[in-house]
Amino acid sequence: MSCHTRLCITGIVHPHTIRKSHISHLIFSILPMRLQVVVIVSLLALSLSPLARADGGPALLKHPFQVGERLTYEISWFRITAGTAVMEVARIENEKGRSLAKLVATAQSRPLITKFFPVDNRVESELDLIALVPEHMTFRRREGKKKEDIEYVFHQKEGTVTAVRGGITESLPIPAGTQDIISCLYYARSVLPMKPGASLTMNVYHDKKNRPVEVRVEDVETLGSPWGKVETARVLVIMPFHGLFMNQGNIRVWITTDARRVPVRMKAKVVIGSIVADLVSGAPVENAIK
Repeated sequence: MSCHTRLCITGIVHPHTIRKSHISHLIFSILPMRLQVVVIVSLLALSLSPLARADGGPALLKHPFQVGERLTYEISWFRITAGTAVMEVARIENEKGRSLAKLVATAQSRPLITKFFPVDNRVESELDLIALVPEHMTFRRREGKKKEDIEYVFHQKEGTVTAVRGGITESLPIPAGTQDIISCLYYARSVLPMKPGASLTMNVYHDKKNRPVEVRVEDVETLGSPWGKVETARVLVIMPFHGLFMNQGNIRVWITTDARRVPVRMKAKVVIGSIVADLVSGAPVENAIK
């Protein structure tokens, strides 16, 4: 029986009775899918800010994110800092003149946790900046002794995705506008009104399944950030995935209400307590109150 199963069966367990390896496993076993979706789906936006062209010409598109954006988060559980997650937007040089960007999300364990359960995950997604849909996603998963490489090639016009996993290649159907676990963030950032009561449902393809993910804006709150207090929207992300998370993995995210729509905190309940990801560095937001 796994440590997760034992914890679920026994119910309430004091955190000091759990071995460090259990802590790291609890936190990082969900990072590849869960944390990346937390970080990505949670960046929601209505207002837009410019994205410059590689040739220095006028911007063709406007989005809340910009090439060069880099956001760093500390991941903690019961105030134990267990790891770091980074999200960034990189430019893709395209000979055909198409508007593309590379979205990169990484998650790494801290040295103390690495001794018991090393984690070094990386997800990359090539995003069409016109249609805001993914074209190609790779997932380099390194957790403990588990090593896995996953690749998805999205054929949006044909309504299929080519998935390569474990040496097996197969073509599977997808609905129009399907997102991956990174691109869904940037899609939501660009289309969801940041008003209490607003909602959005999108299809996210992951692990050979099409999964509906609903996002709801609950309220507006003031929250601390690396730059001071900021106005944020508290957003509920309703996840259909089962596992360690209660209520099928629902997550709450606090996103700034300025034009950049930066998530400053993400929180998800687990079998014991909550996992929290706090923003620790990135470009200052516009509505910070010193």
